[in-house]
Amino acid sequence: MSEASGATMRETPETKMAGVPETMRAWVTEDEPGSLRLRTDEPTPRPLGDEVLVRVDACGLCRTDLHVIDRELPQHLEHVVPGHQIVGTVLQRGADAHRFAVGDRIGVAWLRRTCGRCGPCRSGAENLCQRSQYTGWDANGGFAEYAVVSQAFAYRLRSAIDPVRTAPLLCAGIIGYRALNRAALPDGGLLGIFGYGSSAGITAQIAHARGARVAVSTRGTGNRDRARDAGAVFVGDATAAMPEPLDSAIVFAPAGDLVPLALRATRPGGTVVLAGIHMTDLPSIRYEFLFGERDLRTVTANTRADGEALFRLAATLELRPAVTEMTFNRIAEAANGLRSGALSGSVVFAGWD
Repeated sequence: MSEASGATMRETPETKMAGVPETMRAWVTEDEPGSLRLRTDEPTPRPLGDEVLVRVDACGLCRTDLHVIDRELPQHLEHVVPGHQIVGTVLQRGADAHRFAVGDRIGVAWLRRTCGRCGPCRSGAENLCQRSQYTGWDANGGFAEYAVVSQAFAYRLRSAIDPVRTAPLLCAGIIGYRALNRAALPDGGLLGIFGYGSSAGITAQIAHARGARVAVSTRGTGNRDRARDAGAVFVGDATAAMPEPLDSAIVFAPAGDLVPLALRATRPGGTVVLAGIHMTDLPSIRYEFLFGERDLRTVTANTRADGEALFRLAATLELRPAVTEMTFNRIAEAANGLRSGALSGSVVFAGWD
């Protein structure tokens, strides 16, 4: 890691844990894939170098958290605290952390560190850095009372924001924003959305604000009802035929068998974007689905520039994700609900029982 993006081991009196307990409550992955355990004696992290310590005010549950918990993503830490949509309040600063003051409210997202030196980092494509690290995967995240983050990878938030409504923007919003930009949707075009979870709901709001029409194909009556309430011109089940050719499509659901359907539904010259970090294997795709200069693209994490742009847009559009609020004690229950489809929209944790 470069000096700009890697924490040093210097410590000052401010990093000492005065006023902050030495241990905390935190949900930690277990040896068995798919399981979490609530620990009450997890060591409270200490901010070093360019890091700040935050009290976690709210944290969203993301489909990517399930991929980490279920080991659908390779295991990076034997036991890790998931959670990467964190709204927190700065309590302590490392020796080299001067960007934020104690008491500031900040956001902590999926992208945690990059090397700062490679070609992608220097060219503005830091999401493609081969040495990138991620919150709740490479280091402990926000399913806990406290978390640390490098000041360079945190987002400054207004003190008056609603932490519960803001948390989903830190991944679902940022990834949806990047996916929509990569979809190359023409002005007034028809956007097809396959899978209507947290990110899709926010993306639809942005697309509507840009004058687009939105057609949704998704499983679950709750997701379909939310899509109708959000103004979709068409809503069908997961394999429903779209009413007319799509100008662009985004596949949010981690289901590879939806990709041929999205390609077939998209007009010649259109673009299909795969927005998930994990997806089941794609089936054989007939060349005719790609023929006609249809573009098939993926989204790989995000850059900090994506996040800053999304938060500027969120303030202008007053983006309001549909949120189910739960206490942190119910994280394991919520993970099961999201996995089974019983929960829809954005699930956000705040407060402890």
